[in-house]
Amino acid sequence: MSSEETPLLQEHHDDIYERFTSRQKRGLIAIVICGGLVTFFTVVAILPSILQMAKDFNTTGEVIGYAVSVTILASAVGGLIGARYAKFYGRRPCYLYNLPIMVIGSLGTAFAQTVPQLIIWRFLQAMGVAPFTSVGAGVIGDIYKLEERGAVLGTYFVLKFSNTTLARCTGIVAHHWSWRVVHLGLAIFASAAFILIFFCFPETSHPGSRDIDKYGDAGKSLPKWRPVILNPLTPLAMLLTSPSLDVCILIFVLALMIPLAFTIGKRYEIDDEATLGLFLLPIGFGNAVGAPISGWISDKMVIHYKAKRQYWYPEDRLRAALFGAYLPITVFASAYVTEYIAGRLGIILNLVIFFFNGFGVSVHDHES
Repeated sequence: MSSEETPLLQEHHDDIYERFTSRQKRGLIAIVICGGLVTFFTVVAILPSILQMAKDFNTTGEVIGYAVSVTILASAVGGLIGARYAKFYGRRPCYLYNLPIMVIGSLGTAFAQTVPQLIIWRFLQAMGVAPFTSVGAGVIGDIYKLEERGAVLGTYFVLKFSNTTLARCTGIVAHHWSWRVVHLGLAIFASAAFILIFFCFPETSHPGSRDIDKYGDAGKSLPKWRPVILNPLTPLAMLLTSPSLDVCILIFVLALMIPLAFTIGKRYEIDDEATLGLFLLPIGFGNAVGAPISGWISDKMVIHYKAKRQYWYPEDRLRAALFGAYLPITVFASAYVTEYIAGRLGIILNLVIFFFNGFGVSVHDHES
C-alpha cells in the first residue's frame, strides 16, 4: 500500500543508460544545446530592438511590447503541445516537426510589414521553438543516470542561458544593420539545427516508454493521415497538484528584461540597441555561474538522501533552490536603484543586481 514514505519514482536498471557511449552522449548533448539556444535566443532577440522596431513600424514601444506578450503566450501553448506529443511520439519527431515551423515564423517576422503581421509571425516562431527546453531536459534524463543528470543539466543550462549573453549580439546587429537581419539569422540557425538533428540525432526515449509503443501494444491503430489527437493540458494536472517554481522564475526574470528600454534606458538616457544589450550580459554571466553550481548541489542532495533512506524523492533536488531564494529582492533592488540613484553608480549597481538575478534564476530554473 502506498503511503507518504513511498518513493514517488521507481528505480530503473542502470543498463538502460549504457545504450550510448560517453562520446555519443556528449554529441547528443551538443545537439540538444543547439535546440535550447534556438529557443532562448528567439525569445530574447527582440528585446534590445524594441525601440528600433517601433520606429520602423511608425508606432510606440508599448505596441511592439504586444509581440513580446504574444511570444510568452505562444511559448506556453507550444510548450504544452510539444511536450505532450514528444511523450507520445518521441524526442526526435518533436525536433523535426517543430524546427520548420520556427524557420517559417522567423522568415515571416523578418519580412513583416505591419504590427499585426509581426505579432502573427512571432506567435508562429515562438510556437515552433517552445518545446525544445523541456525536450532537451528529457533527453538528458533518457541517457544519464539519476546521480549524474544534475551536473549534466547544469552544463546544459550554462550553455542554454548563454543566449542571454548572446542577445547582446542581437543589439549590435540591430544597431549596425537591422532587427530583420537578426530573424533571418535565426532562420538560418534553426535550419542548420534541423539538418544536424535529421542526420545525427537518434531517438533517445527508453525502449517501450513512448506512448506510441503502448498504443500499439494495446492493439489500437494509428491514424494514417493525421497525428493522434492528444490533450495538451494533461501536464497541467501535475502543475496544479504541485505548483511549479517556473511561474516565479518567469515573473522575476521578465520583470527586469522586458521593460529594459523603458526603465534602465529611459532613466539613464540610453537609446541605442547595442548599449541596452550590455545589460543582458550580467544576467547571462549569472546564469552561467549559477547553473553548474546548482546542478552539482542537486546531485549531492540526491546522493545524500538516497543513501540515508535507501530511496529518493524528486523533491530532494528542490533543496538546492534555497540558494536562489533571494530572487525577489533583486527586482525590488533594481527598481529602487533605478528610481533613486542616478549616473554611473546607478548603472553599475544595476549591472551587479542583474548578475545576482541571473544567478538566482538559473538555480530555480534548474531545480524546477
